[in-house]
Amino acid sequence: MLQGADYAVMAVYVLLVTVIGWRVSRRAPTADDLFLAGRSLGWGVVGLSLFASNISSTTLIGLPGAAWENGISVANYEWMAALVLVFSAFFIVPRLLRAGVTTVPEWLEQRFDGRLRRYLSAVSIVLSIVLDTAGSLYAGAVVLMTFMPGLTLGWTCAAMALFAGVYTVAGGLRAVVYTDVLQTVVLLVGSAVLCGIVLSRFDFSWTQIRDSVGADHLSLVQPLDDPAMPWLGLLIGVPVLGFYYWTMNQYVAQRILGARNLEQATKGALLAAALKLLPLVLMVLPGALAASLFVDLERGDQVFPMLVRELAPVGLAGLILSGLMAAIMSSVDSALNSASTLITVDFVRPRRPHMSARAQAGLGRWITLGLMVFAALWAPMIDRFPGLFNYLQQGFAYVTPPLVAVFLLGRFWPQLGSVAAFRAVVLGHVISAALFAAAQWGWHAVHFTIVAGALCLVTAALAVGLQLLRGVHTLALADDLTPPQAPALKRMAWGLVGAVVIMVLAFW
Repeated sequence: MLQGADYAVMAVYVLLVTVIGWRVSRRAPTADDLFLAGRSLGWGVVGLSLFASNISSTTLIGLPGAAWENGISVANYEWMAALVLVFSAFFIVPRLLRAGVTTVPEWLEQRFDGRLRRYLSAVSIVLSIVLDTAGSLYAGAVVLMTFMPGLTLGWTCAAMALFAGVYTVAGGLRAVVYTDVLQTVVLLVGSAVLCGIVLSRFDFSWTQIRDSVGADHLSLVQPLDDPAMPWLGLLIGVPVLGFYYWTMNQYVAQRILGARNLEQATKGALLAAALKLLPLVLMVLPGALAASLFVDLERGDQVFPMLVRELAPVGLAGLILSGLMAAIMSSVDSALNSASTLITVDFVRPRRPHMSARAQAGLGRWITLGLMVFAALWAPMIDRFPGLFNYLQQGFAYVTPPLVAVFLLGRFWPQLGSVAAFRAVVLGHVISAALFAAAQWGWHAVHFTIVAGALCLVTAALAVGLQLLRGVHTLALADDLTPPQAPALKRMAWGLVGAVVIMVLAFW
């Protein structure tokens, strides 16, 4: 159980976050401050904030839990994210920044029409609250209840939502990203120390590790019938899920859109890509090794709390739990702020174009509080699902592929028009709903990563076919597809790609 030193460390962390939030929020933020931090973020803040928002409590709980059950193949989501970030930095971010948009759906209106903007925005809001925010609250509550048995799931979720919601409302995105910098440091330090403790149980010997958990448990590439990560799903599905998360998800893209210029945005994306190479060792590997340390757990979501409770010494447990709190705050504040941005900018502003910036900021604050309440009420429902990580990934797998297909076609195929694009998205989601229902009723057992890739391809084919039926002619100005960034940034990008290749080959 937690000791006095642990509580002291956690108290210091809460105090630091509170001070940062107070200093940032001393002046009332304008709408641009609230939603995009005044478009003033440097590359370090952008990159660290991207990483902190992604390495959330759902990740700290979900990655070790999935690795405990099925091995390190769950880390494929992490290194694939690095490749997606590199691609996005050179081929997507320049277009978004040149368009001067506040939200990603706003770009879809510029490229197509208002229907696709509202469609993507509505879907993003639901995913942000039901998956990102609620999932983070649930994961944090699971851990805190392990150390404080008197807590209840509902009230714990509500208390965390209240804390994150209040300082998000007070300081907007600027408060969010600057607390993210602190949270990233805490996350990395706590995870690294815990990883070292776990490895010490195996004398830091790879031979002993392999003998204890088995070679299959330590392989990234798995057979086609693997229940966790079949190789075909890795090839066609994981890139689709990664592209939506790192490019189209306002929750993440908001940091890049808040960069002061293209160079800072690109550097920030590359920094986040480099940091995404760390979770394999710091978070996934300890979870896989826990399979030989804890053999009688009921579900994988208990692995991280057990590692902390059983292995972390006094004081260190408080630091690691501070990292968990950092992750919770980072995810919840990011998701709340992005959802508020989408509602205000994509739904309210078009209908009330003369609304003042101060009024928009005030409305955004009230929306944030309302979303906070909804997420706190939904979070305890996740306990009814078999596992947190599958809950999150399956949610994204059935909803996002049609949107990814149309976004990519809109970016790289100027001939695609708004009618064909909108109809393809709707048809893609009809097919997706049918496949999801069939999976729930046991009519098919195709892995959700394969379903994601297939849905993206089918939607793309529908969009192309519908446009061909309407006649093909250039409907939008084609951009030069040559990335505009400096040669030094391109060399950094190729270095990251090389590091990913080496990592995959090492753990093949």
